[in-house]
Amino acid sequence: MTDDTNHPVALVTGAAGGQGWAIARRLRAEGFAVAACDRRTDELVSAVEELGDDAMLAVELDVTSPEQWRAGVDRVVERFGALSALVNNAGVLHRAAIADETAAGFENSWRVNCLGAFLGIQTALPRLREAPHASVVNICSTGAIRPFPQHTAYGSAKWALRGLTQTAAAELGPSGIRVNAVFPGPVSTPMLDEATQTRLAATAMFGRLGRPAEIADAVAFLVSDAATFITGSELVIDGGQCLQIR
Repeated sequence: MTDDTNHPVALVTGAAGGQGWAIARRLRAEGFAVAACDRRTDELVSAVEELGDDAMLAVELDVTSPEQWRAGVDRVVERFGALSALVNNAGVLHRAAIADETAAGFENSWRVNCLGAFLGIQTALPRLREAPHASVVNICSTGAIRPFPQHTAYGSAKWALRGLTQTAAAELGPSGIRVNAVFPGPVSTPMLDEATQTRLAATAMFGRLGRPAEIADAVAFLVSDAATFITGSELVIDGGQCLQIR
């Protein structure tokens, strides 16, 4: 693929499967060249090779590593000539009661769920400043809207990501970079085991979980030219979960 700085280029983290892969595929369908990034490289490379699409690139990336972020962004720019959209989708669901939580478990949740997004924004920033209509979308969670017991590390990390989104939107707006967040409720992905999915669907307002494609739809809108006057927004996609009192 030839370099073209006017061609939209997106980097999506946590893209080896489920929600991240749905986002990567949707952005590709919308005309973006896409760098699908994950540390699960075997799964990722296999999926990208199966597509046989030169505008979809598999990139190994541990979002907690500054070095891998630098190498990843450099590879994307070398391949596609630009970077105009960053989707911080990588996350880890970690459950533990406060009494049982460990310092290592708590810190790891924060490193993946919040530090990773910060490192991505910081590393991509010089390239985003160069791109027209540049945008960042952070995948947050309804766990950053209402408390869920047994989710101290995960919930607090997502609350921090919510704050990072707002601060980045305020700081980067004058540079023309939009920063928004999507707040999924429970989504049918491997992150939730079958028993958990069944339990959550049984109490859901719509009688089902969200679909990865429904999250991808929201991301595609927020990085598109249809959302060029939107920044600092919080788009909740939860099938009414936050409206329920239980």
